Amino acid sequence: MSLSFCGNDLKNSYSVEKGVLNNGCFVDALNLVPHVFLLFITFPILFIGWGSQSSKVQIHHNTWLHFPGHNMRWILTFMLLFVHVCEIAEGIVSNTEMKSNHLHLFLPAFMGFIAATTSVVYYHNIETANFPKLLLALFIYWVLAFITKIIKLWKFAEEGVGVEHLRFCITALLVVLYGLLMAVEINVIRVRKYVFFTTPQRVKPPEDLQDLGVRFLQPFVNLLSKATYWWMNPLIIGAHKRPIELKKIGKLPIAMRSLTNYLRLKDAYEEQRVRHAEDLDRTPSIWRSMYRAFGRPILLSSTFRYMADLLGFAGPLCIFGIVKHLDNKTEEVKMNKTEDLHFGVYFMSSMELLQNTYVLAVLLFLALVLQRTFLQASYYVTIETGINLRGALLAMIYNKILRLSTSNMSMGEMTLGQINNLVAIETNQLMWFLFLCPNLWAMPVQIIMGVILLHYLLGYSALIGASVIVLLAPFQYLIATKLADTQKSTLDYSTDRLKKTTEILKGIKLLKLYAWENIFCDSVLETRGKELTSLRTFAFYTSMSIFMNAAIPIAAVLATFVTHAYFSEFRLRPAEAFASLALFHILVTPLFLLSTVVRFAVKAVVSVQKLGEFLQSEEIGEDSWRNGDMSVSLDSCKKHTVTTKAINRKQRYKMDSYEQPMRRQLRPSETEDVAVKVSDGYFTWGTNTSTLSDINIRVPTGQLTMIVGQVGCGKSSLLLAMLGEMQTLSGKVYWSKVPDCEMLHDVYISREYGTDFSQEEQSKNRYSVAYATQKSWLLNATVEDNITFGSPFNKQRYKAVIDACSLQPDIDLLPFGDQTEIGERGINLSGGQRQRICVARALYQNTNIVFLDDPFSALDIHLSDHLMQEGILKFLQDDKRTVVLVTHKLQYLIHADWIIAMKDGSVLREGTLKDIQTHDVELYEHWKTLMNRQDQELEKDTEIESQTTLERKTLRRAFYSREAKTHIDDEDEEEQEEEDEEDSLSTTTSRRSKIPWKVCWRYLSSGGFLLVFVVVTSKLAKHSVMVAIDYWLAAWTSSNFNTMEHKPIINSDHQSYVPVFIILCAAGIVLCLITSLTVEFLGLTAASNLHHNLLNKIIHAPLRFFDITPLGQILNRFSADTNIIDQHIPSTLESLTRSTLLCLSAIGVVAFVTPASLIALVPLAVAFYFIQKYFRVASRDLQDLDDSTQLPLLCHFSETAEGLTTIRAFRHEARFKQRMLELTDTNNTAYLFLSAANRWLEVRTDYLGAVIVLTAAVAAIWMSFYGLQSGLVGLGLTYALTVTNYLNWVVRNLADLEVQMAAVKKVDSFLSTESENYEGSLDVSQVPEDWPQHGEIKIQDLCVRYDPMLKPVLKHVNAFINPGQKVGICGRTGSGKSSLSLAFFNMVDVFHGKIIIDGIDICKLPLQTLRSRLSIILQDPVLFSGSIRFNLDPERTCTDDRLWEALEIAQLKNMVRSLPGGLDAVVTEGGENFSVGQRQLFCLARAFVRKSSILIMDEATASIDMATENILQKVVMTAFADRTVVTIAHLVSSILEAEQVLVFSSGILVECDSAANLLAQEDSLFSVLVRTHK
Repeated sequence: MSLSFCGNDLKNSYSVEKGVLNNGCFVDALNLVPHVFLLFITFPILFIGWGSQSSKVQIHHNTWLHFPGHNMRWILTFMLLFVHVCEIAEGIVSNTEMKSNHLHLFLPAFMGFIAATTSVVYYHNIETANFPKLLLALFIYWVLAFITKIIKLWKFAEEGVGVEHLRFCITALLVVLYGLLMAVEINVIRVRKYVFFTTPQRVKPPEDLQDLGVRFLQPFVNLLSKATYWWMNPLIIGAHKRPIELKKIGKLPIAMRSLTNYLRLKDAYEEQRVRHAEDLDRTPSIWRSMYRAFGRPILLSSTFRYMADLLGFAGPLCIFGIVKHLDNKTEEVKMNKTEDLHFGVYFMSSMELLQNTYVLAVLLFLALVLQRTFLQASYYVTIETGINLRGALLAMIYNKILRLSTSNMSMGEMTLGQINNLVAIETNQLMWFLFLCPNLWAMPVQIIMGVILLHYLLGYSALIGASVIVLLAPFQYLIATKLADTQKSTLDYSTDRLKKTTEILKGIKLLKLYAWENIFCDSVLETRGKELTSLRTFAFYTSMSIFMNAAIPIAAVLATFVTHAYFSEFRLRPAEAFASLALFHILVTPLFLLSTVVRFAVKAVVSVQKLGEFLQSEEIGEDSWRNGDMSVSLDSCKKHTVTTKAINRKQRYKMDSYEQPMRRQLRPSETEDVAVKVSDGYFTWGTNTSTLSDINIRVPTGQLTMIVGQVGCGKSSLLLAMLGEMQTLSGKVYWSKVPDCEMLHDVYISREYGTDFSQEEQSKNRYSVAYATQKSWLLNATVEDNITFGSPFNKQRYKAVIDACSLQPDIDLLPFGDQTEIGERGINLSGGQRQRICVARALYQNTNIVFLDDPFSALDIHLSDHLMQEGILKFLQDDKRTVVLVTHKLQYLIHADWIIAMKDGSVLREGTLKDIQTHDVELYEHWKTLMNRQDQELEKDTEIESQTTLERKTLRRAFYSREAKTHIDDEDEEEQEEEDEEDSLSTTTSRRSKIPWKVCWRYLSSGGFLLVFVVVTSKLAKHSVMVAIDYWLAAWTSSNFNTMEHKPIINSDHQSYVPVFIILCAAGIVLCLITSLTVEFLGLTAASNLHHNLLNKIIHAPLRFFDITPLGQILNRFSADTNIIDQHIPSTLESLTRSTLLCLSAIGVVAFVTPASLIALVPLAVAFYFIQKYFRVASRDLQDLDDSTQLPLLCHFSETAEGLTTIRAFRHEARFKQRMLELTDTNNTAYLFLSAANRWLEVRTDYLGAVIVLTAAVAAIWMSFYGLQSGLVGLGLTYALTVTNYLNWVVRNLADLEVQMAAVKKVDSFLSTESENYEGSLDVSQVPEDWPQHGEIKIQDLCVRYDPMLKPVLKHVNAFINPGQKVGICGRTGSGKSSLSLAFFNMVDVFHGKIIIDGIDICKLPLQTLRSRLSIILQDPVLFSGSIRFNLDPERTCTDDRLWEALEIAQLKNMVRSLPGGLDAVVTEGGENFSVGQRQLFCLARAFVRKSSILIMDEATASIDMATENILQKVVMTAFADRTVVTIAHLVSSILEAEQVLVFSSGILVECDSAANLLAQEDSLFSVLVRTHK
């Protein structure tokens, strides 16, 4: 057929006798003009002008700003493109009906398509460059296109072409669309005034885009980029070259920040509160507030969801149409269709087009693309809203925490755990509920539609299949609830197991020295056993859930088709069979999800209830100090607020630095003599009985006031009452007037942080008080941040404070000096060090009043004196600051300007020391005796190697060992890193995108090869059977269809097909059960084996391993990593194998049905490979960012809750709120990017899937002309449809598995740890039962080191200890004393020489034997949770009498007697319910219970008071009179009685003689140590 524009089968094709416009071909040609005009005008502008244009315009983001009607234009253009596609299809199909080619039927439409595409590209470029004048070209185009289409429509109407003809409808639609686009264009001219107006409008981009930090562009890009997440490309592809960091993801847009959302939610909540103010029973509804604040986006998302669900049904319907028409083609003979001619060409009816199979294939493709786009849009909107809601809730909870009444916290009504749960669990539950919420109303619609369509296709038999699905849904819900319950019990067991593991790791040194590791290991394994039982149930329910999900569609299909075969009058045709198969696939998803959604809905209701209770809980009272003489008037405040608005962030620091001199001049309170005054105060902690009663006190300005009294008499409470933390029953607290400059500063700060102080509240503000609490409270931040606490850094002041608190030596020990992180996530400091940092914070703050609550409690005497002299008397008093000091150290009373003595919650005396001396002689005398006692202690104390030195020693040890470890470990890593850096980018890239196959194999092999084999074979068998079922269905329906003669329904055919079908379906269901069970149990076995091996390795690792591996790291293996291996990997693995095999079987079926489509699959496979490769790397980085930004947020919440009183005293609420908002936003940014990356992947894989469907459909239709059975076409298409659902799951699961396998890798790295050599060369039977009988110790040429890589710590030591001798070992810090004690137990590497005890070389003994026969008391007393009996004798070998005897010797018998349960009394974790001294005595009793002839005391008296130490020394002398006692002394005074003293220096034994002989030698090191009290 020749090509010609108007066709050459008619003679008058080109004639215009009836008038130019009455020639249809001419009208079509006229329609070409606007399109050609647009292309001619825009191409030169796009290609030539643009290069020069864009270089002039500096654009930050290529999404600069939108013209009015932006979204409308994009939507209309997309609709225009779709209508053009229909027009082209209609033209081509009509053309096939003609005798010769009529190009005018489809060429103008094709040009229109190109022009519409060009128009949107052109518009986007103009918009990006903000050059609206060029839009004029588009305006002209719309006008011309509108006019030409109107002419065409008018001519159609004249000719009698009407709505029944498709071309008429299409033209009418185009007229409407062009008209609307013209209107949009006119609107742009109206608003921007870029032409026809003299003054064009100047427009700035949105505020967010002016801020270069905002990188989350979803709200600002154009519609196409929004739908496909095109703007994410640079980030995701860039991640391949270098990891995504926090800097890269920038800040959130203003509308998504927590502050914005918090204000939205708070307004809605307050509105409710105001409305319910009269009705006291009703509380404001959080649900309603959430709806008011976030309802609109949820409605938008639901709309998208409905559209996606309805479009989802296009798949089965198109399959139905295609297969049906392919069947009909074989029957129908083409009819002659020339009767419907107008203008000499054929006009087809609307129905006719839908009977063309190729058209249906294209429609199917478009419907899939649209459906997936809408679905992802719906997901994105709900996730964004969920994140916004979580940010708002977190801010709301935080604000509430800052206002919680202290009594609530201390009376246990609101525990830290509850608050942490609210933050970590409840807000997340609500966020997840929002994510799933559109499903609640979308699913019923989907189910109803599906059932209606099934009924339409198959009649009543479909309802039977549907009822199978519906009836089994409650089972799924039941399983889901059971899963949740099991998870709870598993959590309880794992918490219990973790607690035990933590105790073991904390006391590992003791356990090894006493050879108890196996007993404790068994106790952990016992708990692990219970946990595994629970996990087994969990695995069973999970596999049931998976099984139901896979088996329900098979059962439904089986029920439907068998019923249809036996009871229906019509034969089952391929079209109906495969369309209904696809429908069943659609139906299963909502039913499976429904159970999850309902479960989350129930959880959300509970969460909201908890939140409501929390938000209604008591707040701190209208503080009493606000009623004092606050004489700053409102007017002056208003004046300040005007000035403060002008102050910007940069000036803030300047202002702070001027503040001090300003304050000194302006302080009117210097003329007043009282800083704080309490009159008739009765205060309580939330009960009605007053804790403090009849308080009348005053705190003089600029002086040192001390509050003294017995423990528990209300000293700390008095401070808190003054700070307004207690509830006031009556009375008032007056604070002297705030100096104006400070007032200005406060107002300014509150403006700065955007907090919602009212004018009135500002005027009542008191000044902030520097407050150091008794229980030290530190932030998870650097030492410097903890001391400056938000104040500007002043070097001199900082140094002075550090010296006053003698922190410099401690700071020098830290790895990064004062930039070392401390707190939960950093280095753990001792009590004294923590307390000194808290005091330093109070000193550093530039406040007029300082409250110190017993700052000396954790400090030794030297430090207390130094702090008193340098810090309080010198630093604070020189500064003329008002100091209130609570203390027990009465010797400092002489320094006090004013004393308040407390007794039983009321003031006993108040005045100067002189007043009290004259007026209350008795009290003064009482104090005097106490002071004398304290002075005696002071004398004793000076002999002691101070507690601080010990604390520093512990710190030094921790770092010494950790550095050594990191040094060894890092060498390998550094080498590796250097190699990596030298590598080219490509290799690092490939390393980052590699899948850790080795680790996967390690994991699978832990599960056992048999199980792996069963899993693999059952999986393959299951998927083969699934394919077989559908293939059999295709063969069956096609055979039905081929036997066209009307025989009776149940014929031999049926009888041969149905039984096989039933057998296949049954096999499929059984295999589903087997696979789901085996995968879960494979996971469980692997988890069980990995944990067992890990525990064994760690418990039997040498002590050195624990010195060099941070405790947190080991615990992480047992907590987070074990949890991932237990619960997450099995389901991810199952999901990954299932989706991969489904995709492979689908592609296999498509290739089998239409081999031709394989050619098209090659480029798709390449695209898929790159998409998943880029996505996995980016996803892992974003996942890490999300995890790493979550921890600081949770820590900040728990920190705030712990340090409430301090934060409120300092008046730093605003700063903490700001920090919380920043942390929340950072975490939300990471999470948003992660979800946007998931959408990026899903949109791309979904489009790939749609292309696969299109190729499969086109190839199948083409091959059906060559005799392909219609049943197989249906099979191919149904399978192609499933690919779209599962492609993205393959990648997502792969990415998840990769992240989760990191846990296996970490656990595996610990499994290579070398264990101690427990065997020894001697057999246990060769060691006498009662060894060591005498306790004789020979040390011969002993050399010891901690690690083969390190220098020796003991060098060539020779010594001899007689049986029953009392030996002292001393030396300066680090001289190797403790190393010798460890050598006795073979805990260190003895690489030369030997220790012989009672004739046996200890290195040859099995470790268990050696360690179980010696006794040791350590410096740090370690107790385990359990009973006292368990702590003394975990092996359960001793009688009660023996235990009581041991307790009596340790002077603990009476104390234990008085406890409930006696020997079975409870010991809490770490023995916290006993004092340190008591704990040390328990350790002594423990050593005595084991009747060993050798006792080693390693600095055992370091952490106890004098009294306890005397008891200990006495006991050792009497109870261990006949045994060898080796005392490693930290104070030489404790070994002056020793029969033999060994003095060490730098690992060498320098002196060895009796104490008396050594003291006689003036120049001996021992004498020097005694003289210097070392």
